[in-house]
Amino acid sequence: MSQQTQPSPTLHAADAVQRRLVPVLFVGVFMAALDSAIVGPVLPALRAAFGIDNRTAGLLSTVFSLSSMCSTALMAYFSDRHGRRPVYLASVALFAIGSLCIAAAPSFDLLLLSRAIQGIGAGGIAPVASAVIGDVFTAERRGRILGLIGATHGMAFVLGPPLATVLTSTLGWCWLFLVNIPVAFVVLYLGARSLPSQRTDAASGPIDFAGITVTLLFLLCLVLGISRLPDSATGVLLWPFFLAASGVLLAALVAIEKRQAHALIPIELFENRQLAYTYMLTLGVGFSMGGIVFLTTIATLAYGVSVEHAGLALLPLVLCSMLGSMAAGRLLNRLGARTMVIFGFGLLTMGYLQSAVPQTGLSAFVAASVLVGMGLGVVVSGALRSIAIDEAPQPLRGTAQGLINIFNAVGTLLAVTCISAIADFEGGGLTGFSHAYLAMGLSMLVMVLIAFGLKRKST
Repeated sequence: MSQQTQPSPTLHAADAVQRRLVPVLFVGVFMAALDSAIVGPVLPALRAAFGIDNRTAGLLSTVFSLSSMCSTALMAYFSDRHGRRPVYLASVALFAIGSLCIAAAPSFDLLLLSRAIQGIGAGGIAPVASAVIGDVFTAERRGRILGLIGATHGMAFVLGPPLATVLTSTLGWCWLFLVNIPVAFVVLYLGARSLPSQRTDAASGPIDFAGITVTLLFLLCLVLGISRLPDSATGVLLWPFFLAASGVLLAALVAIEKRQAHALIPIELFENRQLAYTYMLTLGVGFSMGGIVFLTTIATLAYGVSVEHAGLALLPLVLCSMLGSMAAGRLLNRLGARTMVIFGFGLLTMGYLQSAVPQTGLSAFVAASVLVGMGLGVVVSGALRSIAIDEAPQPLRGTAQGLINIFNAVGTLLAVTCISAIADFEGGGLTGFSHAYLAMGLSMLVMVLIAFGLKRKST
């Protein structure tokens, strides 16, 4: 008599753990992404509340980006040493503390400090969440979960602006940040019960204080060097200084980390060819994300879209990005990461090249934004993160995921700087932006060629 194979209690327990983990990871990442999307709509209220100009208000985004980028390397490093649970929970707690301090800030200086605290917390959430996915979920389920996590940014940009508008006009801008508090408490409660708590052998090794110090200085100089255009006499002097300093610090960082037993940035990760390709492609992903910023400018200059409604021109892009990310996550195991990355950058190439030809009309612009949205959704869906999970040693998965976030952020800054520089060089008009997006399309084509260096799907 044949006997039916029954699922073992161990498999049932593993499934239950994974089901409890999904909302903890998704809500945490979504909370951090949402706060990046609401800053734009709330800036007028902050200018009125603190009596600041546009340039000063822009420091909120700069401080958040810089603090989160620096935090990413640290949080990923400590998650490899001390386990995912304490670092993820600490990141969420810092994010909540920063949100509370922002809402209660009596001055703009304290508001900036609070935004930095919030950025430190945000920097640890996404990379540690991705490392948890690599540790806990099977390869068959990993792609779908990474795709869901990747779609959170699209969801945040869809829900963020209307939510910010409603809360600011009814309850006041403070509530945009106060709503994070109960959400964070839920994540902390559920995370304390479901997140894995294992530690690695690296926890007993010495902390890489030299690597931490040089890395933070390098990122600071790199961000200031990229974001500070030489638009004044002071800028002409500081711009090359920061870039040169970042180059010197990078060389010093490589020399320091080669001698460290438990390095903050393990050089061995870059000696793996697949990981090296992955980080180059991640830089391209960030570059493609930065290119979205000025698409609304093309809509206003070429097609007469009003400034008030320019944001609606990106709605097809954002929706397609969400759909593309979720669909790519489901197809990742079937088609392989290499195929998905090539396809995604191919769509981005066509979309940005089409955006560089505004003479084709508004309908062609919408079609181009659909291609960009779908391509962006595919490349952020988790294909590159899955490669980092597979190729990096298990004790270094957190660091490998953190580097993805850092390269992504640097790519975004580079794109914004390059597009604005090309456009301003040609007078800031439509011709300048057309040439800038022609360069964007060609850069995406380079990413397609690099992606062919990735491994084919295993059989």
